[in-house]
Amino acid sequence: MAGSILGKLFPFSRAARAEQTARRAAERDQLRKAAGDAAIPSISVRDLSLSFGGAPVLEHLDLDIMDGEFLVLLGPSGCGKSTLLNCIAGLIDLTDGQIFIKGWNVTWEEPKDRHIGMVFQSYALYPQMTVRRNLSFGLSSAGVPKDEISKRIARTAELLQIEPLLDRRPSQLSGGQRQRVAIGRALVRDVDVFLFDEPLSNLDAKLRSELRVEIKRLHQRLANTMVYVTHDQIEAMTLADRIAVMKSGQIQQLGAPHEIYDRPVNRFVAGFLGSPQMNFLSGQLQSGPPRAFRAGDMSVPLDRYAFDKPDAAGGPCVLGVRPESVAIGADGSARPFSREVEIEIVEPMGANTLVWTKLADTNFAFLVDSQSRLKAGERVTIGFDPARASLFDEATGVRM
Repeated sequence: MAGSILGKLFPFSRAARAEQTARRAAERDQLRKAAGDAAIPSISVRDLSLSFGGAPVLEHLDLDIMDGEFLVLLGPSGCGKSTLLNCIAGLIDLTDGQIFIKGWNVTWEEPKDRHIGMVFQSYALYPQMTVRRNLSFGLSSAGVPKDEISKRIARTAELLQIEPLLDRRPSQLSGGQRQRVAIGRALVRDVDVFLFDEPLSNLDAKLRSELRVEIKRLHQRLANTMVYVTHDQIEAMTLADRIAVMKSGQIQQLGAPHEIYDRPVNRFVAGFLGSPQMNFLSGQLQSGPPRAFRAGDMSVPLDRYAFDKPDAAGGPCVLGVRPESVAIGADGSARPFSREVEIEIVEPMGANTLVWTKLADTNFAFLVDSQSRLKAGERVTIGFDPARASLFDEATGVRM
Protein backbone atom coordinates (compact mmCIF):
# COMPACT_ATOMS: atom_id res chain seq x y z
CA MET A 1 0.00 0.00 0.00
CA ALA A 2 2.78 2.38 0.96
CA GLY A 3 4.64 1.43 -2.23
CA SER A 4 1.58 2.22 -4.36
CA ILE A 5 1.13 5.68 -2.76
CA LEU A 6 4.87 6.35 -3.14
CA GLY A 7 4.67 5.33 -6.77
CA LYS A 8 1.90 7.84 -7.42
CA LEU A 9 3.68 10.67 -5.61
CA PHE A 10 7.15 9.93 -6.99
CA PRO A 11 6.70 7.90 -10.23
CA PHE A 12 10.45 7.74 -10.91
CA SER A 13 11.55 6.71 -7.42
CA ARG A 14 13.50 3.49 -6.84
CA ALA A 15 10.58 2.00 -4.91
CA ALA A 16 8.15 2.81 -7.75
CA ARG A 17 10.44 1.28 -10.33
CA ALA A 18 10.86 -1.84 -8.22
CA GLU A 19 7.10 -2.14 -7.79
CA GLN A 20 6.55 -1.70 -11.52
CA THR A 21 9.23 -4.28 -12.34
CA ALA A 22 7.71 -6.80 -9.91
CA ARG A 23 4.25 -6.26 -11.35
CA ARG A 24 5.46 -6.72 -14.92
CA ALA A 25 7.39 -9.85 -13.92
CA ALA A 26 4.24 -11.31 -12.33
CA GLU A 27 2.21 -10.51 -15.45
CA ARG A 28 4.84 -12.09 -17.63
CA ASP A 29 5.00 -15.26 -15.52
CA GLN A 30 1.23 -15.60 -15.85
CA LEU A 31 1.46 -15.18 -19.62
CA ARG A 32 4.30 -17.70 -19.86
CA LYS A 33 2.27 -20.27 -17.92
CA ALA A 34 -0.80 -19.61 -20.04
CA ALA A 35 1.30 -19.87 -23.20
CA GLY A 36 2.62 -23.28 -22.12
CA ASP A 37 -0.84 -24.55 -21.26
CA ALA A 38 -2.42 -23.29 -24.50
CA ALA A 39 0.43 -24.31 -26.84
CA ILE A 40 0.97 -20.67 -27.83
CA PRO A 41 4.10 -20.24 -30.01
CA SER A 42 7.29 -19.64 -28.07
CA ILE A 43 8.16 -16.83 -30.51
CA SER A 44 5.76 -14.99 -32.82
CA VAL A 45 6.92 -12.49 -35.41
CA ARG A 46 4.05 -10.44 -36.84
CA ASP A 47 4.36 -8.39 -40.05
CA LEU A 48 7.94 -7.44 -39.20
CA SER A 49 9.62 -4.87 -41.43
CA LEU A 50 12.98 -3.18 -41.04
CA SER A 51 14.65 -0.48 -43.13
CA PHE A 52 18.07 1.13 -42.89
CA GLY A 53 18.18 4.61 -44.38
CA GLY A 54 15.10 3.94 -46.47
CA ALA A 55 16.49 0.65 -47.85
CA PRO A 56 14.28 -2.33 -46.92
CA VAL A 57 16.16 -5.12 -45.14
CA LEU A 58 13.27 -7.26 -43.85
CA GLU A 59 9.82 -7.06 -45.44
CA HIS A 60 6.51 -8.09 -43.83
CA LEU A 61 7.84 -11.24 -42.14
CA ASP A 62 5.50 -13.57 -40.27
CA LEU A 63 6.92 -16.48 -38.32
CA ASP A 64 5.74 -18.74 -35.48
CA ILE A 65 8.27 -20.85 -33.57
CA MET A 66 6.73 -23.44 -31.31
CA ASP A 67 7.78 -24.23 -27.74
CA GLY A 68 10.80 -26.55 -27.69
CA GLU A 69 11.41 -26.24 -31.42
CA PHE A 70 14.84 -25.97 -33.02
CA LEU A 71 14.44 -23.54 -35.92
CA VAL A 72 17.30 -22.69 -38.28
CA LEU A 73 17.41 -19.45 -40.28
CA LEU A 74 19.36 -20.38 -43.41
CA GLY A 75 20.48 -18.26 -46.31
CA PRO A 76 23.40 -16.56 -48.08
CA SER A 77 25.26 -13.55 -46.69
CA GLY A 78 23.10 -10.43 -46.72
CA CYS A 79 19.76 -12.27 -46.77
CA GLY A 80 18.68 -10.82 -43.38
CA LYS A 81 18.92 -13.91 -41.18
CA SER A 82 21.23 -12.39 -38.52
CA THR A 83 19.25 -9.15 -38.68
CA LEU A 84 16.04 -11.05 -37.93
CA LEU A 85 17.74 -12.80 -34.99
CA ASN A 86 18.95 -9.44 -33.66
CA CYS A 87 15.39 -8.08 -33.92
CA ILE A 88 14.12 -11.01 -31.84
CA ALA A 89 16.91 -10.37 -29.33
CA GLY A 90 16.04 -6.68 -29.09
CA LEU A 91 19.40 -5.50 -30.41
CA ILE A 92 17.75 -3.68 -33.35
CA ASP A 93 14.56 -1.59 -33.21
CA LEU A 94 11.88 -2.52 -35.74
CA THR A 95 10.52 -0.20 -38.40
CA ASP A 96 7.14 -1.94 -38.19
CA GLY A 97 5.55 -5.08 -36.78
CA GLN A 98 5.58 -6.89 -33.44
CA ILE A 99 7.47 -9.66 -31.66
CA PHE A 100 5.99 -11.88 -28.95
CA ILE A 101 7.90 -14.29 -26.70
CA LYS A 102 5.74 -16.73 -24.74
CA GLY A 103 2.71 -14.53 -25.42
CA TRP A 104 4.44 -11.39 -24.07
CA ASN A 105 4.78 -8.44 -26.46
CA VAL A 106 8.51 -7.69 -26.31
CA THR A 107 8.67 -5.37 -29.33
CA TRP A 108 9.98 -2.47 -27.27
CA GLU A 109 11.44 -4.41 -24.35
CA GLU A 110 15.16 -4.22 -23.56
CA PRO A 111 17.19 -7.37 -24.42
CA LYS A 112 17.70 -8.10 -20.69
CA ASP A 113 13.92 -8.21 -20.18
CA ARG A 114 13.15 -10.66 -23.01
CA HIS A 115 14.16 -13.80 -21.10
CA ILE A 116 16.56 -14.93 -23.83
CA GLY A 117 20.13 -16.21 -23.97
CA MET A 118 22.31 -15.41 -26.98
CA VAL A 119 25.47 -17.00 -28.38
CA PHE A 120 27.41 -14.84 -30.82
CA GLN A 121 29.73 -15.71 -33.70
CA SER A 122 32.60 -14.14 -31.74
CA TYR A 123 33.00 -15.74 -28.32
CA ALA A 124 32.60 -12.36 -26.52
CA LEU A 125 34.33 -13.64 -23.36
CA TYR A 126 35.94 -11.33 -20.79
CA PRO A 127 39.70 -12.06 -21.23
CA GLN A 128 40.67 -11.04 -17.69
CA MET A 129 38.09 -13.34 -16.06
CA THR A 130 38.23 -17.08 -15.48
CA VAL A 131 35.64 -19.33 -17.07
CA ARG A 132 33.80 -19.46 -13.75
CA ARG A 133 33.64 -15.64 -13.58
CA ASN A 134 32.56 -15.41 -17.22
CA LEU A 135 29.68 -17.75 -16.43
CA SER A 136 28.69 -16.00 -13.22
CA PHE A 137 29.17 -12.34 -14.15
CA GLY A 138 25.74 -11.77 -15.71
CA LEU A 139 24.00 -13.59 -12.86
CA SER A 140 25.84 -11.57 -10.21
CA SER A 141 24.93 -8.33 -11.98
CA ALA A 142 21.29 -9.43 -12.00
CA GLY A 143 21.34 -10.03 -8.23
CA VAL A 144 20.98 -13.83 -8.33
CA PRO A 145 21.93 -15.36 -4.94
CA LYS A 146 25.42 -16.88 -4.70
CA ASP A 147 24.16 -20.37 -3.86
CA GLU A 148 21.92 -20.36 -6.94
CA ILE A 149 24.80 -19.12 -9.13
CA SER A 150 27.02 -21.97 -7.89
CA LYS A 151 24.30 -24.54 -8.66
CA ARG A 152 23.73 -23.19 -12.17
CA ILE A 153 27.45 -23.11 -12.97
CA ALA A 154 27.93 -26.67 -11.72
CA ARG A 155 24.94 -27.91 -13.75
CA THR A 156 26.06 -26.10 -16.92
CA ALA A 157 29.70 -27.16 -16.58
CA GLU A 158 28.63 -30.80 -16.27
CA LEU A 159 26.28 -30.47 -19.24
CA LEU A 160 28.98 -28.98 -21.49
CA GLN A 161 31.85 -31.02 -20.01
CA ILE A 162 33.88 -27.93 -19.07
CA GLU A 163 34.38 -28.65 -15.34
CA PRO A 164 38.21 -28.89 -15.68
CA LEU A 165 38.25 -25.48 -17.39
CA LEU A 166 36.45 -23.41 -14.77
CA ASP A 167 39.57 -21.80 -13.33
CA ARG A 168 41.25 -21.06 -16.66
CA ARG A 169 41.15 -17.80 -18.60
CA PRO A 170 39.96 -17.61 -22.25
CA SER A 171 43.55 -17.26 -23.51
CA GLN A 172 44.26 -20.74 -22.10
CA LEU A 173 41.40 -22.35 -24.06
CA SER A 174 41.10 -23.73 -27.58
CA GLY A 175 38.51 -22.35 -30.02
CA GLY A 176 36.10 -25.20 -29.32
CA GLN A 177 36.46 -24.77 -25.55
CA ARG A 178 35.82 -21.02 -25.83
CA GLN A 179 32.65 -21.66 -27.80
CA ARG A 180 31.47 -24.12 -25.16
CA VAL A 181 31.99 -21.44 -22.52
CA ALA A 182 30.07 -18.92 -24.67
CA ILE A 183 27.19 -21.40 -24.93
CA GLY A 184 27.43 -22.03 -21.18
CA ARG A 185 27.10 -18.32 -20.44
CA ALA A 186 23.72 -18.40 -22.22
CA LEU A 187 22.65 -21.64 -20.51
CA VAL A 188 23.24 -20.44 -16.95
CA ARG A 189 20.63 -17.72 -17.40
CA ASP A 190 17.80 -20.31 -17.31
CA VAL A 191 15.78 -18.62 -20.06
CA ASP A 192 12.88 -19.47 -22.38
CA VAL A 193 14.68 -19.03 -25.70
CA PHE A 194 18.26 -19.51 -26.91
CA LEU A 195 19.50 -17.58 -29.95
CA PHE A 196 22.62 -18.71 -31.84
CA ASP A 197 24.24 -16.40 -34.41
CA GLU A 198 26.56 -18.58 -36.54
CA PRO A 199 28.33 -19.91 -33.42
CA LEU A 200 30.49 -22.46 -35.28
CA SER A 201 31.70 -20.41 -38.24
CA ASN A 202 35.07 -19.55 -36.62
CA LEU A 203 35.94 -23.20 -35.99
CA ASP A 204 37.68 -25.74 -38.23
CA ALA A 205 35.69 -28.52 -39.92
CA LYS A 206 36.44 -31.17 -37.26
CA LEU A 207 35.43 -28.91 -34.36
CA ARG A 208 32.30 -27.76 -36.20
CA SER A 209 31.23 -31.36 -36.62
CA GLU A 210 31.86 -32.18 -32.94
CA LEU A 211 30.08 -29.09 -31.58
CA ARG A 212 27.17 -29.58 -33.97
CA VAL A 213 26.51 -32.96 -32.35
CA GLU A 214 26.85 -31.41 -28.88
CA ILE A 215 24.36 -28.64 -29.67
CA LYS A 216 21.86 -31.21 -30.96
CA ARG A 217 22.34 -33.33 -27.84
CA LEU A 218 21.95 -30.21 -25.71
CA HIS A 219 18.61 -29.40 -27.33
CA GLN A 220 17.35 -32.93 -26.79
CA ARG A 221 18.22 -32.74 -23.08
CA LEU A 222 16.96 -29.20 -22.40
CA ALA A 223 13.97 -29.09 -24.81
CA ASN A 224 14.20 -25.28 -24.92
CA THR A 225 13.24 -23.24 -27.94
CA MET A 226 16.34 -22.57 -30.04
CA VAL A 227 16.78 -20.28 -33.05
CA TYR A 228 19.99 -20.82 -34.96
CA VAL A 229 21.44 -18.70 -37.80
CA THR A 230 23.78 -20.23 -40.37
CA HIS A 231 24.74 -20.16 -44.04
CA ASP A 232 25.90 -23.79 -43.79
CA GLN A 233 23.27 -26.14 -45.18
CA ILE A 234 24.79 -29.16 -43.43
CA GLU A 235 24.35 -27.47 -40.04
CA ALA A 236 20.78 -26.58 -41.01
CA MET A 237 19.83 -30.06 -42.22
CA THR A 238 21.36 -31.89 -39.24
CA LEU A 239 20.20 -29.59 -36.43
CA ALA A 240 16.78 -28.25 -37.41
CA ASP A 241 13.27 -29.38 -36.64
CA ARG A 242 12.32 -26.78 -39.27
CA ILE A 243 14.33 -24.57 -41.61
CA ALA A 244 13.40 -21.08 -42.79
CA VAL A 245 15.28 -20.42 -46.04
CA MET A 246 15.78 -16.68 -46.52
CA LYS A 247 16.64 -14.45 -49.47
CA SER A 248 16.59 -10.64 -49.77
CA GLY A 249 14.85 -10.15 -46.44
CA GLN A 250 12.04 -12.63 -47.07
CA ILE A 251 11.38 -16.23 -46.06
CA GLN A 252 11.30 -18.30 -49.25
CA GLN A 253 10.29 -21.60 -47.66
CA LEU A 254 9.59 -22.86 -44.14
CA GLY A 255 9.41 -26.55 -43.38
CA ALA A 256 11.09 -29.72 -42.14
CA PRO A 257 14.52 -30.41 -43.68
CA HIS A 258 13.31 -33.35 -45.76
CA GLU A 259 10.33 -31.36 -47.08
CA ILE A 260 12.53 -28.49 -48.25
CA TYR A 261 15.11 -30.86 -49.71
CA ASP A 262 12.62 -33.07 -51.58
CA ARG A 263 10.13 -30.40 -52.70
CA PRO A 264 11.81 -26.96 -52.90
CA VAL A 265 9.23 -24.25 -53.64
CA ASN A 266 11.46 -22.40 -56.11
CA ARG A 267 14.73 -22.62 -57.99
CA PHE A 268 16.62 -20.53 -55.42
CA VAL A 269 15.80 -22.95 -52.57
CA ALA A 270 16.56 -25.95 -54.79
CA GLY A 271 19.96 -24.58 -55.71
CA PHE A 272 20.90 -23.39 -52.23
CA LEU A 273 20.16 -26.69 -50.48
CA GLY A 274 22.17 -29.71 -51.50
CA SER A 275 25.84 -30.53 -51.94
CA PRO A 276 26.70 -31.24 -54.70
CA GLN A 277 24.22 -28.72 -56.08
CA MET A 278 21.12 -29.75 -58.01
CA ASN A 279 21.48 -30.04 -61.80
CA PHE A 280 19.32 -27.61 -63.81
CA LEU A 281 18.30 -28.34 -67.41
CA SER A 282 16.46 -25.69 -69.45
CA GLY A 283 13.78 -26.86 -71.85
CA GLN A 284 10.08 -26.90 -72.62
CA LEU A 285 7.08 -28.45 -70.87
CA GLN A 286 5.16 -30.45 -73.45
CA SER A 287 1.53 -30.31 -72.36
CA GLY A 288 0.75 -33.65 -73.97
CA PRO A 289 -0.80 -36.04 -73.54
CA PRO A 290 1.45 -37.47 -72.36
CA ARG A 291 3.25 -34.66 -70.54
CA ALA A 292 7.00 -34.53 -70.98
CA PHE A 293 10.02 -32.28 -70.50
CA ARG A 294 11.88 -31.69 -73.76
CA ALA A 295 15.37 -30.29 -74.24
CA GLY A 296 16.81 -30.75 -77.72
CA ASP A 297 16.43 -34.40 -78.68
CA MET A 298 15.91 -35.42 -75.03
CA SER A 299 12.43 -36.20 -73.71
CA VAL A 300 11.74 -36.92 -70.03
CA PRO A 301 8.30 -38.46 -69.27
CA LEU A 302 6.39 -36.63 -66.51
CA ASP A 303 3.48 -39.02 -65.96
CA ARG A 304 4.91 -39.89 -62.49
CA TYR A 305 5.72 -36.27 -61.55
CA ALA A 306 3.48 -34.68 -58.88
CA PHE A 307 2.68 -31.21 -60.22
CA ASP A 308 2.00 -28.45 -57.70
CA LYS A 309 -0.14 -26.91 -60.44
CA PRO A 310 -1.97 -29.77 -62.20
CA ASP A 311 -3.24 -27.39 -64.91
CA ALA A 312 0.23 -25.95 -65.68
CA ALA A 313 0.38 -24.95 -69.34
CA GLY A 314 3.22 -25.90 -71.66
CA GLY A 315 6.11 -23.49 -72.07
CA PRO A 316 9.70 -22.73 -71.00
CA CYS A 317 10.71 -24.50 -67.79
CA VAL A 318 13.71 -25.86 -65.89
CA LEU A 319 14.11 -29.47 -64.76
CA GLY A 320 16.07 -29.98 -61.52
CA VAL A 321 17.72 -33.33 -60.76
CA ARG A 322 19.84 -34.01 -57.67
CA PRO A 323 23.14 -35.83 -58.36
CA GLU A 324 22.30 -38.54 -55.79
CA SER A 325 19.04 -39.34 -57.62
CA VAL A 326 20.92 -40.60 -60.69
CA ALA A 327 21.71 -44.29 -61.15
CA ILE A 328 24.18 -45.87 -63.58
CA GLY A 329 24.48 -49.10 -65.56
CA ALA A 330 21.66 -51.64 -65.43
CA ASP A 331 20.01 -49.77 -62.55
CA GLY A 332 20.07 -46.57 -64.59
CA SER A 333 18.63 -48.32 -67.66
CA ALA A 334 15.66 -49.49 -65.55
CA ARG A 335 14.63 -45.91 -64.60
CA PRO A 336 11.77 -44.12 -66.44
CA PHE A 337 14.36 -41.92 -68.15
CA SER A 338 17.81 -43.17 -69.23
CA ARG A 339 20.50 -42.16 -71.69
CA GLU A 340 24.03 -43.14 -72.60
CA VAL A 341 26.57 -40.38 -71.91
CA GLU A 342 30.30 -39.82 -72.03
CA ILE A 343 32.16 -39.12 -68.80
CA GLU A 344 34.14 -35.86 -68.84
CA ILE A 345 35.49 -35.41 -65.30
CA VAL A 346 35.79 -37.72 -62.27
CA GLU A 347 36.15 -36.17 -58.78
CA PRO A 348 36.89 -38.66 -55.96
CA MET A 349 35.36 -37.34 -52.70
CA GLY A 350 36.14 -40.14 -50.27
CA ALA A 351 32.87 -41.92 -49.46
CA ASN A 352 31.62 -41.33 -53.02
CA THR A 353 32.73 -39.95 -56.38
CA LEU A 354 31.28 -37.01 -58.29
CA VAL A 355 31.13 -37.59 -62.03
CA TRP A 356 30.53 -34.89 -64.66
CA THR A 357 29.03 -35.34 -68.10
CA LYS A 358 26.83 -33.46 -70.55
CA LEU A 359 23.06 -33.83 -70.82
CA ALA A 360 21.11 -31.70 -73.31
CA ASP A 361 24.34 -29.72 -73.90
CA THR A 362 24.43 -28.78 -70.19
CA ASN A 363 26.93 -29.78 -67.51
CA PHE A 364 25.36 -32.60 -65.48
CA ALA A 365 26.75 -34.21 -62.31
CA PHE A 366 25.93 -37.48 -60.61
CA LEU A 367 27.25 -39.42 -57.62
CA VAL A 368 28.52 -42.98 -57.62
CA ASP A 369 30.05 -45.22 -54.98
CA SER A 370 33.75 -44.63 -54.41
CA GLN A 371 34.39 -48.24 -55.50
CA SER A 372 33.12 -47.46 -59.01
CA ARG A 373 36.29 -47.03 -61.06
CA LEU A 374 34.94 -44.77 -63.78
CA LYS A 375 37.33 -42.85 -66.03
CA ALA A 376 37.07 -39.78 -68.24
CA GLY A 377 36.19 -40.77 -71.80
CA GLU A 378 34.16 -43.85 -70.81
CA ARG A 379 30.57 -44.16 -71.91
CA VAL A 380 27.96 -45.19 -69.35
CA THR A 381 24.18 -45.35 -69.12
CA ILE A 382 22.62 -43.03 -66.55
CA GLY A 383 18.96 -42.79 -65.52
CA PHE A 384 16.64 -41.17 -63.01
CA ASP A 385 13.01 -41.20 -61.92
CA PRO A 386 11.27 -37.90 -62.81
CA ALA A 387 9.04 -38.40 -59.73
CA ARG A 388 12.09 -37.41 -57.65
CA ALA A 389 12.94 -34.41 -59.83
CA SER A 390 11.70 -30.80 -59.59
CA LEU A 391 10.19 -28.67 -62.34
CA PHE A 392 10.35 -24.87 -62.21
CA ASP A 393 8.81 -22.12 -64.30
CA GLU A 394 11.56 -20.52 -66.39
CA ALA A 395 10.34 -16.95 -65.83
CA THR A 396 9.36 -16.98 -62.13
CA GLY A 397 11.49 -19.83 -60.80
CA VAL A 398 8.43 -21.17 -58.92
CA ARG A 399 7.85 -24.93 -58.64
CA MET A 400 5.35 -26.28 -61.13
